[in-house]
Amino acid sequence: MSRDSSPGLSIPRESQSDTDHAPRILIIGAGSRGNAYARAITDSTDAVVVSVAEPIISKRDVFGKKYIWKDKDPEEGQDFSAWQDWIAWERQRRKEEDGGGVVLPGVDAVFVCTLDEMHAEIITALAPFNLHIMSEKPLATTLQDCLNIYKSLIPEVGSKRPERIFAIGHVLRYSPHNMLLRDIIKKNVVGEIYSIEHTEPVGWWHFAHSYVRGNWRYESKTGPSLLTKSCHDIDLLLWLLCPPPRPGQSAHLPSTVMSTGSLAHFKASRKPAAAGRATNCLSCPAEAACKYSAKKVYGRKLEQGKTGWPVKIVLPEVEDCLRDLGAEGTKAKLLERLGDDYGPDTPLEEVQARPWFGRCVFDAGNDVCDDQTVIMTWNDESDLEGQRAEDDGEHVSSQDPKEADAWDAQRRCAKTATFHMVAFTEKICERRTRIYGSKGEIVADSKTISVHDFDTSHTTTHHPPLPGGGHGGGDDGLARQFILAVDAVKNRGVSAEEAQRMHVGCTLEDIIRSHAMVFAADDARKTKRSVDWPDWWQRRVQDQLDGG
Repeated sequence: MSRDSSPGLSIPRESQSDTDHAPRILIIGAGSRGNAYARAITDSTDAVVVSVAEPIISKRDVFGKKYIWKDKDPEEGQDFSAWQDWIAWERQRRKEEDGGGVVLPGVDAVFVCTLDEMHAEIITALAPFNLHIMSEKPLATTLQDCLNIYKSLIPEVGSKRPERIFAIGHVLRYSPHNMLLRDIIKKNVVGEIYSIEHTEPVGWWHFAHSYVRGNWRYESKTGPSLLTKSCHDIDLLLWLLCPPPRPGQSAHLPSTVMSTGSLAHFKASRKPAAAGRATNCLSCPAEAACKYSAKKVYGRKLEQGKTGWPVKIVLPEVEDCLRDLGAEGTKAKLLERLGDDYGPDTPLEEVQARPWFGRCVFDAGNDVCDDQTVIMTWNDESDLEGQRAEDDGEHVSSQDPKEADAWDAQRRCAKTATFHMVAFTEKICERRTRIYGSKGEIVADSKTISVHDFDTSHTTTHHPPLPGGGHGGGDDGLARQFILAVDAVKNRGVSAEEAQRMHVGCTLEDIIRSHAMVFAADDARKTKRSVDWPDWWQRRVQDQLDGG
């Protein structure tokens, strides 16, 4: 089903096109991720951000002044109050162009950086325009929406290859640290991999900010926290442990997936008695003694001059406030925002429509797991090494033989991957990984990679580059590779399929598979049963795709 190619550790900007032919980019969503990718595009590629669609005027204006119209007023086609407005504008532009009219140039690619629950509607609406698309993760909040996206981009499943590049915000694949880690595995430095332990420490206040008070607190609205926070960790494990198969050979995929987890801490039964009936930190008698006090969490960061995330999420106009109101005025404005609260008579739709950053973390109505473990197992299929699989449209790969050759040492042995997502940590998303092989052991901590050789008892420590930007350079890495792929198709006559393999390094099928694994894991958690992955995939994914 999938091709696999790891992009290089660094790609020079000079390999891209000149400015006149540089890819033109539309950003939908000018929030934190839209800004992160716009910065990455600007800093790490020669592409040009030419348009933004964002409903909040202040966000759109700040974004446009920084990346598009600078100190001028926005021109036609540069700013839209809704993505639907851009769709209508682009449809009219193409109509006039087809009629021989002189029109403004269109865009080559779109970055979808809206709320997760909006992705499916936006991407399926974009599909007929045949544009390159990069969607922030997760792809969608339900398995059905993921499959709907797939079918909108490849209408004739199994008989048609994509004509455009599609990428997902699985930025962990693109950090120098993780690319080096995968290269060490591929080169057989520690032999066959039998087991891996991977932990994402979300961070105690980060989890409260995003998954208790923030946008991702309701599973019914945005999906489980395993999806919204850690889908790229599951993708990373599959990327590390599923070597690309030879042409016509089935991929060595997990045989089972199991999961346990719950909402352990952020719930009403854990609320301190001293808090009484208070629902907001600013009116809570226990606020001074509570580590989760919003007044402390956000106020201290503002006092330290940290006006980016998460303060900017609570008070998007923080820079303007500092300029116009000064430090004390800005603090008062922040506290005013944190004082927003709801009561028992507030309509549920209003409660769920926005985050409430001053809300008591033990009375926020959140229901996503704050501690979850996933275990994936692979069967020993080493005796099937040379066996060709029947092409069922899912597991068979047309992988480049050279890439498969490099992985020959990683045979189809039995192995286990254990993933742990946990809220209660000092570290914020600084992932820890231990890999156990037949010849040695690897310990990685997002900054260094230590490799211990059993035979020599020698440990080698690698220090991969730690570039700026988010996710250890992964944001810039993904933006760079996506733009290179778009440029290859636009200016160099490369097919979309080849550019996807060369530069993005994963396919739409890979994206669907890793998301499906997340949904399968959460099924296992809810049913308290081990899920048979091949059977689950056939019933929940393949049968739907085959049936149209």
